[in-house]
Amino acid sequence: MQTALAGFIKDTHAGREADAILRSCVHCGFCTATCPTYQLLGDELDGPRGRIYLIKQVLEGTPATATTQLHLDRCLTCRSCETTCPSGVRYGHLLDIGREIVDRQVPRSWVARAERFLLRAVLPYPRRFSPLLRMAQWIRPLFPTALKRALPVRQSAGSWPELEQARTMILLEGCVQSALAPRINAATARVLSRLGIRAVVAARAGCCGAVSHHTGAPEAGLEFARANIDAWWPHIEAGAQAIVMTASGCGSMVKEYGYLLRNDPVYADRAARVAALTRDLCEVLGNEDLSALPVEVSGRRVAFHAPCTLQHGQQIKGVVEQLLAKLGFVLTVVPDGHLCCGSAGTYSILQRDLSGKLKRNKLAALNSDQPDVVATANIGCLTHLQSGAETSVLHWVELLDADL
Repeated sequence: MQTALAGFIKDTHAGREADAILRSCVHCGFCTATCPTYQLLGDELDGPRGRIYLIKQVLEGTPATATTQLHLDRCLTCRSCETTCPSGVRYGHLLDIGREIVDRQVPRSWVARAERFLLRAVLPYPRRFSPLLRMAQWIRPLFPTALKRALPVRQSAGSWPELEQARTMILLEGCVQSALAPRINAATARVLSRLGIRAVVAARAGCCGAVSHHTGAPEAGLEFARANIDAWWPHIEAGAQAIVMTASGCGSMVKEYGYLLRNDPVYADRAARVAALTRDLCEVLGNEDLSALPVEVSGRRVAFHAPCTLQHGQQIKGVVEQLLAKLGFVLTVVPDGHLCCGSAGTYSILQRDLSGKLKRNKLAALNSDQPDVVATANIGCLTHLQSGAETSVLHWVELLDADL
C-alpha cells in the first residue's frame, strides 16, 4: 500500500511504525473472512481492510469524523485478522495509533467520556471494584433475571498452599479477576504446588494496564505497566522462573510491555525482560511432567472456548485442548472457534448490542456438541459467557483443581 503521511505524524515514532504497517498491507481482503464485526454487519468499513483505509486517510491528513471513530470503536481488537493475514500486517498496533489520533480530533460526548472515565477509575483498582461488587452481590436477589445472570455469585478462593518449593513463579493477581473469581489463582497455586512450583503474588502489582490502554488513556496504561515491573523485579532478581498469567487478556498485554516501553530509557530493558518471562498458564503446564496430577474425570465432556487474546494475541493454539485431552477430558467440537465471544475487555459494556449478538453465536457454537461444562482461559470471556449460559462456565484450571 502506497502512503503519503502528513507532516504532523510522518517523522514521529508512531508515524514511522504506522507507515511500515500500512505498506505491508496488500489489500487481499483475507482478513474480512475472519472478522467478527464484518460478518455481523457486512460493511467494509467494519472489517480490518476498511479500518486500515480509514486510519490511512487520517494519517495522510484527512480530518477524522464521528463516523471514522464509530467504525474504529466497533473493532473488538480480537486480532483474528492478524492470524489470517498472509502479509503479517500488525493491525493491532496500527489500530492503537489510529484510535489515539482520532480521539484527539473527534471529541466524544460527555456521556461517552464519563463512561470511559468510570471504567478506568473503578475496574483496575480492586479496592474500589470489590466493595461495589460485594454490594451488588448482596442485593442480587432483588435484581431482574437478566441482571442476576450478568452478576456472578460470590465465591471462596479456598486454601493457598504454603509449602516451600525448589522453584518459584510469580502470579499476576490482576484487578477484576481477584474479586470476580478468586478461585482461579488459588486453584493455579494448588496445581503448581503439585508440580513442585511455589506461586507468589507481588504485593504492589495490580492491573496489567489493558483497561486504560484500550479506553483512550494509553499513558495511564503504561504507568500500570511500570508499577508491575517495579513490583516483580525483586522476585525476578531472586530467581523467579516465570510470570504466570491465568487471564489471557492480561498475558497478551504484559507480553507487549517490551514493545510498549521500547522508547522508555528507564524501563525499556526491564520491560523486555518481563515480557520474555511472561507465560500463559498453559505454556507452563505444557512443559511439565503431569504425572503428578492424578486427575480423575471419567470422560467429562468439555467445550473449550479459546479467547482471542490466547489464540490471536499470543498465538497459542491448541495447547489447552491438548492438556485437557492428555488428562482424560473429552473435548467437544466447537464450530467457528476462531471467532470472538464479544467480551473483548470493556467492549461488552461499550458496545452492548454487537457484544450480545457475538455472545449468543458463541454460546450456540459451544453448546452444539452437548458438553458437560464450558471452559475458557480469560476472566472477561468467562464472565461474559456465564451471563447467558445454561451450562457452567469455568476457567480450565478449575477443572484440574476440582478433579485432583
